[in-house]
Amino acid sequence: MDSVVLPALNTSKQLITEHLYYPLEVAIPNYLVNEWSVPFLLTIFFGGVAAIFVATATLINITHPYLPASEKAAIWWLILSGAIHLFFEGYFSLNHFQMGSAQDLFGQLWKEYAFSDSRYLTSDPFVLCMETVTAFTWGPLCFVVAGMVTTNHALRHPLQIIVCVGQIYGLILYYATSMFDHYYQGISYSRPEFLYFWFYYFFMNFIWMVFPGLLLVSSVRTIAKAFTTLEKINRKRYANGSAKKCL
Repeated sequence: MDSVVLPALNTSKQLITEHLYYPLEVAIPNYLVNEWSVPFLLTIFFGGVAAIFVATATLINITHPYLPASEKAAIWWLILSGAIHLFFEGYFSLNHFQMGSAQDLFGQLWKEYAFSDSRYLTSDPFVLCMETVTAFTWGPLCFVVAGMVTTNHALRHPLQIIVCVGQIYGLILYYATSMFDHYYQGISYSRPEFLYFWFYYFFMNFIWMVFPGLLLVSSVRTIAKAFTTLEKINRKRYANGSAKKCL
């Protein structure tokens, strides 16, 4: 029975090599050209980012109007980052096997982004594992930390450090694996045009180095300051206790 079923499974996946992705010879299963234009897709994506910003800013100003601007900015970033991780990257994790033929909104957005990294159309093991961890670990934790910011929760900074280190570490590996293949294997996954390499691949990902880096530094300083203050209090108590014993 296996000899009958296996050929039927193999014929359902066509490996397409006629495309504009790099490397040009890479085979993309069941690839279909996007139906929507690039301006339309980018407008939808950045429009969604703007909508998240406005909704988050409005809600925070209503529910927590006296929060410092830096904390409001942190909440906005965490909500945006969590939404992109959980929904957009989560979509890729769950649908990686059919990215080449996908014609829904997220599918076409990923195919547009894939001009900067074709690994997203070939179920690359590293990219798939990295995106899965990002989507279903860092995504939900971003929302948790955002909630903790509003209540000044004691675990806010420890969890924020974990999330930020995870995001930065994942980004470093993402860049490193691509650059390794480029310089040592002679394989380029990104088209050379400015839009694809410098804007999609470099800039749009480097944002997850900048904002998590700022939050990481902030959390480390806050925790260091708290321990310094605690140490001063303990020393003062010890000194007062020693003085009372002498009396």
